[in-house]
Amino acid sequence: MSKLVLTTDFPDLKLAARGKVRDIYDLGETLLIVTTDRISAFDVIMNEGIPDKGYVLTQISAFWFRQMEDIIKNHIISTEVKDFPSACQKYADILEGRSMLVKKAKPLPAECIVRGYISGSGWKDYKATGSICGIKLPEGLKESDRLPQPIFTPSTKAELYP
Repeated sequence: MSKLVLTTDFPDLKLAARGKVRDIYDLGETLLIVTTDRISAFDVIMNEGIPDKGYVLTQISAFWFRQMEDIIKNHIISTEVKDFPSACQKYADILEGRSMLVKKAKPLPAECIVRGYISGSGWKDYKATGSICGIKLPEGLKESDRLPQPIFTPSTKAELYP
C-alpha cells in the first residue's frame, strides 16, 4: 500500500481544518478531505500512526456512501485523484485511495463508539448509573472488563484543530 501519513502539508492548497484523523483543504467551490493514519484516544492525537488506516477508512466510507446514494444524497464528487483539480495532482502519491473531493456542506457533528470494554467515559457513566448512555449493563463489572456483547453508543464530536 502506502507510506505512513500522519499529517499532510500541501503549501499551495488552503488548509481549512485539521481534525483528529482528517485534514481538510478548501479548494474554493469544493473541499479536499484527506484521511491520515493518525490515531487518537479520548480526543488525544497520538504520536504514532497505523499504516494505511487512512486508506482503509476512506475505502469503507466510499463504499457506504455508494451503497446509500440512492436513499440519500451525499457530498462525494469523486474519490479518484485523476478527477481532482490540477492543483492536487502533484500530491497524487499521498492522496491516492485516502482522499475525497466533496461538495461543501454543513457538517453533522455526530460520532459514535462501538464499545467492547468498559472504560473511559463509559466507566464513569456505569459507576454513576449502572448503564452506559442509558444501556443497562450487568452489576459488578470492573473497569476495563469485557462487555457481554458490544454496545453502540453516541459520543460528542471533538472540535477541529487549527
